[in-house]
Amino acid sequence: MEADQKTSPTTRSVPLIAALLLGSALPTYANDTVCREGLDADKDPWTANFYLDNDLFTNTDRNYTNGIRVSLVSPNVDNFLTDDCLPEWVLGVNQYLPFLDADASGEDGIQRNVVITFGQQIYTPTDLNRTTVDPNDRPYAGWLYTGLAYQSRNEEVLRTTQLNLGIVGPAALGQEAQDFIHDLRGFDKVQGWDNQLENELGLQLVHEMKYRFAPEPLTGVLAYDTIFHMGGSLGNVATYANAGAEFRLGWRLPDDFGSSALRPGGDNSAPGPKDARYASSSRNNSLGAHLFVAADGRYVLHDIFLDGNTFSDSHSIDKEHWVGEVTVGWAVLYRGVKFSFSRVHRSRVFKGQPEGHNYGAIALSYSFEF
Repeated sequence: MEADQKTSPTTRSVPLIAALLLGSALPTYANDTVCREGLDADKDPWTANFYLDNDLFTNTDRNYTNGIRVSLVSPNVDNFLTDDCLPEWVLGVNQYLPFLDADASGEDGIQRNVVITFGQQIYTPTDLNRTTVDPNDRPYAGWLYTGLAYQSRNEEVLRTTQLNLGIVGPAALGQEAQDFIHDLRGFDKVQGWDNQLENELGLQLVHEMKYRFAPEPLTGVLAYDTIFHMGGSLGNVATYANAGAEFRLGWRLPDDFGSSALRPGGDNSAPGPKDARYASSSRNNSLGAHLFVAADGRYVLHDIFLDGNTFSDSHSIDKEHWVGEVTVGWAVLYRGVKFSFSRVHRSRVFKGQPEGHNYGAIALSYSFEF
C-alpha cells in the first residue's frame, strides 16, 4: 500500500505542480523593456522569501508539525492594475479587483508591492501510531494553497491584504509530504492519516497592518525598535482577529517590518527605499545582526484544523478561542540576504490539550535585480 502511494500519479505530479506555480510567479513582465528601463536600482528589487516551520527543531512531532511557504515580492509598482513590472497573469487577476488600488490613507509616498505565495501546512495528533480516531486529540489535516497579496507601505506603516485559495484534505498531500520527510530522517511512518479531514476547497482573506517605530540608539552601535501589528482572517479555513508586537535589538537594524513569519500576512520584507533612520537597507553590503522577541495573540472564531470540515462530517475537537504565542530568535543580514532562526512557543489550542506546543522556524529572504 505504501509503495502505491509513493508512485501514484498524484504524488509524482507534486514537483511538477510546484514548479509550474513557482515558475509562473517569476518576473515575466507585462512589458519587459518599459519595466527594466523604469526600475530604480536603489529601491526596486524583487524579494524572494522562504519559510519553514517544523517541530523537529524542538524534538517533537505533533500538533502543527510542519509548515513551508515560498513567496515572491514584486518591485515597487505605480499601481496594481496596469504596472508593466507585474507578470501578465497577475495584471489579469487584478483587473477583477479594482478596489485594491485605492489608497485609503491619502498619504504621499505610498509604495505598492504584490506578493505571490505557495505553501503547505501539516497537522497531526500526538499518538502517531494509533490507526483509529482519538476523540480527545486534534484531527489529521493538510492544507495546500496559493495566494496573492497586495502591500502598501511608507516608512512607518505596512498594510497587507492577502487572498489564499487551496485545498484541505488528502489532495493537500500532507501524508505524502510527511512520509517523504520521515523516509529521509529514517523515522517510522505515521499510521493515522486515513482519518484525516475530507477534501474541501479553502478560501481565506487576510488583512494585517504593521506600525514601525524608528530605531533608537542604545549604546555604541546598538539600537532597538518596536513593530506592532494587528489584523484578522475571514474564511472557511480560519476566522480570527489578532494583534501583537515585535521588539528588536541589534547592530544595523534593517529597514523592514520585522522578522518574517509564516502566518498569512507575515511577509515583512517588502522592498522600499532606505529609511535614513535605519543603519541597514535590504540590499547594501553591510553586515547586520539582531535579536528579536515577538508576541501574537488571537481570538479564534473558526479553525478548520480543529473544527473539522465545513460541509461534511469529520473528526473535530473543541478549540480554545484565545490563543497566544511568543517567538524568540536572531537574524543576520548581508548583501541582500536575511536569515533568521527562532523558536515559537504556542499556547494550548484545544480543550484538554495537555500543554502548549513548541516548534522552530527559519526564514530566508533575498533581494535581487533582474
